[in-house]
Amino acid sequence: MQRLLLELPELVDSFAERMIHGDKGTRTTGNRPNLPDPGGRVREVSRAVRSPVMRIAVYCGAHHGARPEYTTAARRLGESLSERGHDLVYGGGHVGLMGVVADAVLRGGREVTGVITEHLMKWEVGHDAVSELVVVPDMAARKRVMYEMADAYIALPGGVGTLEELFEVLCWRTLGLHPRPIGLLEVEGYWSHLVTFLDHAVDEGFLSHENRGLLLVDDDIEHLLDDLAAERTTPTL
Repeated sequence: MQRLLLELPELVDSFAERMIHGDKGTRTTGNRPNLPDPGGRVREVSRAVRSPVMRIAVYCGAHHGARPEYTTAARRLGESLSERGHDLVYGGGHVGLMGVVADAVLRGGREVTGVITEHLMKWEVGHDAVSELVVVPDMAARKRVMYEMADAYIALPGGVGTLEELFEVLCWRTLGLHPRPIGLLEVEGYWSHLVTFLDHAVDEGFLSHENRGLLLVDDDIEHLLDDLAAERTTPTL
């Protein structure tokens, strides 16, 4: 396992360099819109050209939840990612649903990049078996690195941290700051109230139908991955 300890100014530079020159010899580069970084600057970051194989960020809980179906869904998602040749970016922990999805991708032979804060490393929840563990100073940097590295995003059941991560990338998508697809994996009705709320926001005039449609929701893992791949190969900006 490769472990990186990066300070905030190095985060964007490090991953921009990897996207430009490639950490996998088969990748070529393209461009995406200017994005604001946490320091208030704006820089142009090159990214890999769209392809069927993706590096997918998965947001999910550090607990298993009250139902065994949540753990089953996390494991099946990890298996599906590896079967399709996708790599994983996630929160770097070995506990809860995070550990389950990471272990499943690793068993399938694909790369797993964990991004974890120094604070959480002190709690000894970092996953020592991942392909690469990036240790960052704070939660803002953690979200930024995961955002930068991913070609698409999926949320499994989780708590406020999962919600924060999901809505940040969704908000940036609605503002036109990135074109990457975002999926919500429904498991045993866990997200039903959230979906209802979003529909309510549309009805009340605070969310457009178009922006509501940017969040792909499905209880079938394979269908959701198909939809993410289809949207990624269709220019949206």
